[in-house]
Amino acid sequence: MPPYRVTVDTGGTFSDFVYFDEAAQQITIAKLPSTPDDPSRAILSGIELLMDQVGAQDIAYFCHGTTVGTNALLEGKGVRTALLVTKGFRGIYEVGEQCRPHGSAIFDIFYDRPALLVPPVLTGEVAERVSASGEVLQPLDQAALKSTIRELKARAPQSIAVCLLFSFLRPEHEQRVRAIIAQEMPDCAVSLSSEILPQIREYYRLSTTVVNAYLQPILARYIGNLDARLTDAGISTQQKYVMQSNGGMANFPTSAERAVATVLSGPAGGVTASVRLSAATRLPNLVTFDMGGTSCDVSLVRNGEPAVHHRGTIDGRDISLPMLDIHTVSAGGGTIARVDRFGQLVVGPDSAGAVPGPACYGRGGTDPTITDCNLVLGYLGEENFLGGRMKLHRAASQRAIESQVAGKLDLTIEHAADGIIRVINVKMQEAIKAISTMRGHDLRQFHLLAFGGAGPLHAAAIAAELRMAGVIVPLYPGVHSAMGLLMSDVRHDYIRSRIISLDRITVDQLREGFAALESQAVRDLRDEGFAQQRIALERSLDLRYAGQGYELTIPCTGAFGPDTAESVRRSFDEAHRRMFGHAAPDETVEIVSFRVCGIGHLPPVEFPKFSNENRALADARRETRRAWFGGVMRECPVYQREKLDVGHFFDGPAIVDQLDATTVIPPGCSLRVDEFRNLIIGTGEA
Repeated sequence: MPPYRVTVDTGGTFSDFVYFDEAAQQITIAKLPSTPDDPSRAILSGIELLMDQVGAQDIAYFCHGTTVGTNALLEGKGVRTALLVTKGFRGIYEVGEQCRPHGSAIFDIFYDRPALLVPPVLTGEVAERVSASGEVLQPLDQAALKSTIRELKARAPQSIAVCLLFSFLRPEHEQRVRAIIAQEMPDCAVSLSSEILPQIREYYRLSTTVVNAYLQPILARYIGNLDARLTDAGISTQQKYVMQSNGGMANFPTSAERAVATVLSGPAGGVTASVRLSAATRLPNLVTFDMGGTSCDVSLVRNGEPAVHHRGTIDGRDISLPMLDIHTVSAGGGTIARVDRFGQLVVGPDSAGAVPGPACYGRGGTDPTITDCNLVLGYLGEENFLGGRMKLHRAASQRAIESQVAGKLDLTIEHAADGIIRVINVKMQEAIKAISTMRGHDLRQFHLLAFGGAGPLHAAAIAAELRMAGVIVPLYPGVHSAMGLLMSDVRHDYIRSRIISLDRITVDQLREGFAALESQAVRDLRDEGFAQQRIALERSLDLRYAGQGYELTIPCTGAFGPDTAESVRRSFDEAHRRMFGHAAPDETVEIVSFRVCGIGHLPPVEFPKFSNENRALADARRETRRAWFGGVMRECPVYQREKLDVGHFFDGPAIVDQLDATTVIPPGCSLRVDEFRNLIIGTGEA
């Protein structure tokens, strides 16, 4: 591979860049304000900045973590979408699971389901029918279909989702529907459920296909424009990728077609980098804590492996695709605080974003944000934000907090700011508990891996409150997710549903069930330029006890043999007992779906190791700053991260500044620098 790689993680407030020199094994980073109206503008600006810094033009690899699809879904700004279903089954989408979500929604008397992405007026029926065994019971009525499509055309949809009954067994009807749509509406995008999610369970297949149709034209347009701009900037390589929700990458054309697979594109890179860091540091149990400008994303890494699930919900929209188990809350540096009409302090969920941003940015913002509070409390300095390239305005933060919160609650500005920080910390603690203690994990066995521009500011206080083992702040915390994009492989997921008894399946049937999926995986990766020796396949089975309404995904590794089914059966029983507290080893087990993950391995990038350079700790101490600890402002040493050496150790209170983040070490905590130049913060609980 030619020597240079660029990765970009676009957030709601900042866009993060990593530039990797393959030959010299050197990393350069940058951080620029995002341009929400057109994210590609910030991307091009960052690439130009990195090119100027490094002086190289030959970029042979580009990977992007994007929130374009995510934001369109969360903000309800997808395209006008229609839906075609088998005649007599138009109610599947409206009925859904027939139940409200778990959690607080159960007790919310005002709860209402999210509005359908496709209203009934844009739903059409297709006269056809395939049986549960794949038999065509009623051929496709093409004349009636053309009439239905013409009726939909009059309502001007930009995209159409097609989900016919049991099409994963016989996709021919859906393929013919697409051909007829192309004749009648050549400019309309089409998403087929037999291609997006060829598996059992009509509602989840339909919902996933609808989300894809809702987002696909937007993401395709964005990727097309970005690709053209990159080419104009001299980046003509074919190795251009987008991060997927499953923790792997897909090329631009695939990502444009499967937009639904990018809804967790942004935070997925951070989890990938965290898994690599877990292996490097030999700390197998981590809670990843990614606090940026708009949101906070947390995930669990146990025994060095990230949590992955095959079904999730994004803003009330059910999506059934492999995705990293990431829990998101509205808590970031730009989160706004206010006093409501009842005189109560409310923090979030709205954010000041990149424009106008926090009051201290001096761009017209007047609402107090978390960043304003961190500045007023002394955790941030006015002169050294983004390495001194951006000045913060403490007076503007004080005015915002005084006018919107402190004055209304009869508090000092510092006490009001401290209260806001406490509220947001509790909100993030609850997110951590949701993926850990509420699932039976003991947080005393986990380190909090803090990254994002704001994560290291809050991590130590949160970890101490939760009695966690400690905190890890990586070398480049502000661009950790972009580092993950640099360390990711290409991953494509394939699935095919076929219900068959595991107890009676033969080796040939088992091999046959995976064969077509494996062939497709290898073919796709070879088409993307991967040599055979860089292709790996992972097989798994969705299994259930006969009669159950849910499945567990169990790996199916190694060569097929007479004991393969028995081995998989034992793994299933153990997984069921571990997850639900019981197993039924005498009951029949069914295979519901065959899964294959095709992986295209890229040349690995590892976290760099460092040796002690005999630097004096005093040389890293840049200044003393007054900061809020224990309810009072007190003098606090401030260290420059880049000057800290392997083996350095000191107790809090202290602050560590660097280009892309600031780390706060409260009283009672200590800090040491390990061989990767990670900051390891002890909270007294380790």
